[in-house]
Amino acid sequence: MTFRRTRCPQCAKKLEAGQRIHTDCIAPWADAQQAKKERAQAKAARAAAKVERAGIRARREAIKTLPELHREAQAAFNAFVRARDAGKPCICCGLPLSAGDVGGKYDCGHYRSVGSAPHLRYDERNAHGQRKQCNRWGAGRAVDYRLGLIERIGQEAVEALESDNAPRKWTREELVAIRNEYRQKAQGMMQFET
Repeated sequence: MTFRRTRCPQCAKKLEAGQRIHTDCIAPWADAQQAKKERAQAKAARAAAKVERAGIRARREAIKTLPELHREAQAAFNAFVRARDAGKPCICCGLPLSAGDVGGKYDCGHYRSVGSAPHLRYDERNAHGQRKQCNRWGAGRAVDYRLGLIERIGQEAVEALESDNAPRKWTREELVAIRNEYRQKAQGMMQFET
């Protein structure tokens, strides 16, 4: 049993016996077939380019140095803290974080600075939203920060932070995990706000 085409593949009108396509439809049908082939090739090229970009991203990620990963992890952590503390007052002065627009809105201020206590740089108890005037030009206002910190997390937690001097080294995998975790948390908080 052989298949017999009864309709033209281009115009869908009835064919006469023995015809496979109307003679008027040959050129448009060929053009349509060529366009279909070109679309398939373009789709394959886009897929190949996507795979290539993913490979490039993976190679770039693999050659990042520890300082680069620390910068990315710190930026993600700071963004999370700023999102977490968006509606709270400044930890030091108690003014709204948006008060004072010098250099932008506000910082993620660390109670024990990243320079003096690098092992606490990703500790959420050690970082809070702080106005730029207090953090940058007020030298962190450590005494006021401590008072605000006691109010937020309690005396025992503050003393635990102050006595924590254990050295800490992060591996590449830990830094990537910290970066990804805080990016995801910050993204979740920003979606929750809107």
